[in-house]
Amino acid sequence: MDLSSIELTNVESSAPLMRSLSKSESLFTEERVDTEFGQLCVAQQGADPSLQKPIILTYHDLGLNSVSNFQAFFNYIDIKLLLQSFCVYHLNAPGMEESAPPLPDNYVYPTLDQMAQQVHTVCKYYNIKSFIGFGVGAGANILCRYALTNPDKVDGLFLINPTSTASGWTEWLYQKVNIYYLGSFSPPSAAADTNGSQFPSWTQNYLMWHHFGKLTEDRNRDLVETYRKYFTGKSMNARNLSLFTDSYIKRTDLNITRGGDKNDQFKCSVLVLCGCLSPHVDDTVTMNSRLDPANSTWMKLSDCAMVLEEQPAKVSEAFRLFLQGLGYALTAYERRRSSLRKMSTSSGDAINGNNNPVINGFQLNGDDTSSRKNSIDEEVGNDDDGNDGKPIHIVENPIVEASC
Repeated sequence: MDLSSIELTNVESSAPLMRSLSKSESLFTEERVDTEFGQLCVAQQGADPSLQKPIILTYHDLGLNSVSNFQAFFNYIDIKLLLQSFCVYHLNAPGMEESAPPLPDNYVYPTLDQMAQQVHTVCKYYNIKSFIGFGVGAGANILCRYALTNPDKVDGLFLINPTSTASGWTEWLYQKVNIYYLGSFSPPSAAADTNGSQFPSWTQNYLMWHHFGKLTEDRNRDLVETYRKYFTGKSMNARNLSLFTDSYIKRTDLNITRGGDKNDQFKCSVLVLCGCLSPHVDDTVTMNSRLDPANSTWMKLSDCAMVLEEQPAKVSEAFRLFLQGLGYALTAYERRRSSLRKMSTSSGDAINGNNNPVINGFQLNGDDTSSRKNSIDEEVGNDDDGNDGKPIHIVENPIVEASC
């Protein structure tokens, strides 16, 4: 066969979807909130807060902010459907928002416990009675501290790469080197910046390892390159990051123990999630060993480290099931979509150290879901359920009676 004579007639060309970490003004509305320890930049998206919808509150990891950590995930098609029924508040650590100015020289950066108090101030400012925490890395640790001191304010914790212990010597040493380079680093002028670098190469390499682990040839090269460029620091202040990093390595132990005093445990449901290629797997295992197995689940996703970027479909499915476990009802459209996703989510994942189905990990039983009769109204397009695009109003939780 003459391969040169073959003509491709069924392939349509289209512009590639370029990944960007730039802030989309159409997705967020930002506001600065005064707290006892300085101002916080809070971004809001999703349902109108005045509609009294359930609240999701996020907190980002080191080297990232609400845009670079959560914008892509919450714009993912499955999550966008949820945003019609949830109001999301994204908290940025002091000085970590996009293009933030340098913090004053006399500014004392808050500790992680004080940043947890800032969360409480934000809740009072927006009149948030309770929320579902969604934290990554350092942000997960901050939300954990808030949940331990304000158990009545947190309905559930969805934690990615969390840690429950104080920093070890190896982490302390590496972060101290980062702090030294960032604190003494002055960005080059535009004329002198010939290689596009703003952050020291040591910091760039560390942040890549912190979020992606050991890179291999089969990883998503476009995604890796996008974050490598982002970690040059052109949209983030080096000194501000050094102060945030210093607070993180000075963190104290969460002092949670399995089988210990009930006051030293989370009162809400907790899901701990990590990627199998993440350098923080051991930290999540340690934390899981200290949690009450009655209200906690540990999940590891295959073939990824930065789970929100590399496996958004699996994370979104896990998050949906987590919300169901908290008693939030889904529409028929959502339940059908969830059932299609379940098969792909369960493949290659380790949950609670065994092969139990994901849904069991969230304890979807009558006692769990009947405690809260939340209603979610979502508009869906025409589907085979005959909804004809009309809003579906659910007044009773269908999870117990209906099988997904």
